[in-house]
Amino acid sequence: MEEIVFLNGRFLPVRQAKIPISDPGFLLGFGVFETMRSYNNRIVYLEEHLKRIKESCRLIKIRFSYSLPELKDTIKRTIKTNNFKDAYVRLTLWKAKKGTGTLIIVRKYRPHSFQKYKTGFKACISQFSQNENYLFPHIKTTSFILYRLAYARAEEGGFDEAIILNNRGYVSEGSRSNIFLVKDNTVFTPSLSSGCLAGITRKAIFDLAKIYNIKICEGNFTLRDLHTADEIFLTNSLMGVMPLTSLEKEPIAKGSVGRVTKFFMKRYNLLLRNAT
Repeated sequence: MEEIVFLNGRFLPVRQAKIPISDPGFLLGFGVFETMRSYNNRIVYLEEHLKRIKESCRLIKIRFSYSLPELKDTIKRTIKTNNFKDAYVRLTLWKAKKGTGTLIIVRKYRPHSFQKYKTGFKACISQFSQNENYLFPHIKTTSFILYRLAYARAEEGGFDEAIILNNRGYVSEGSRSNIFLVKDNTVFTPSLSSGCLAGITRKAIFDLAKIYNIKICEGNFTLRDLHTADEIFLTNSLMGVMPLTSLEKEPIAKGSVGRVTKFFMKRYNLLLRNAT
């Protein structure tokens, strides 16, 4: 069955979907997006994704022409039309020559292997840095070159992820993820002032921690903090919670998945499957 997308008010086969080449969204990267995972036609924290993209539109002055219930319904209709039990969903809004362009893509979700979750990611430190004082780190814009280059360099080196530092040399985020450290049974993560994205799965970890009385401390963390951590895990809406067991080809602690990481992996997976 051919993939069906929602483009500017219409459901279309992907081969028929076209946007004007004069749109600022295409020419200038003037747009915002959200990537989500749908499981059994449900997206965990969908409301938060939509609130974030609406706020991103406000910040960079793209007209947000939907009500949240209307946009939510359109996403759900696109998911059902494509009929994947487990799906990758991307919502993109961009500045069009007239108004705002809207695209919803739904594809079959292709997860990382079970073995990868069992052994964990290998990461390097990116040569690129994040400007923590810049507006755009906190917005998922389609101007994504920093992250794509960081990830491409990591992939070329045989790594799964690149850790990006900010201009002050503190840990900010991964090229595709937020980062959490565990030390002496306390969980730490870079504060938003580090320049990292306010990730939706990052928020889910905070919510789970609150439910189970686990303390999370936000702050500034150095490379030494990473190398001396007892555990590290990464989060994003597609992979969920992923252990990080190696940094710059050196193991994190014993190089295996830690107890706290396993706890959040299990609880997040339950959250995903019980989404309403």
